[in-house]
Amino acid sequence: METRENRIRRLIYQSSYTGTRETDLLLGQFANRYLNNLEDQQLDDYEALLAQGDQNILAWVRGDLKIPANLNGTVFSLVKDFNTTL
Repeated sequence: METRENRIRRLIYQSSYTGTRETDLLLGQFANRYLNNLEDQQLDDYEALLAQGDQNILAWVRGDLKIPANLNGTVFSLVKDFNTTL
């Protein structure tokens, strides 16, 4: 079983190498700043968000597409709010 520390490292890595530079910067910086403070369920939610692909995530953050209800929770709100600080 993966330790919490290894899981966070893996998620930080995946966040930093999503496929597009803009999403790499957004999610990589977000992950470095916030993942250590998230609860395990929030890490699950973040991992589910990452699985949707960089183009979808970027479109949702920008408001170009409506995010599916099952992903539109606390973690997505944190990512979206973080985007406005960049």
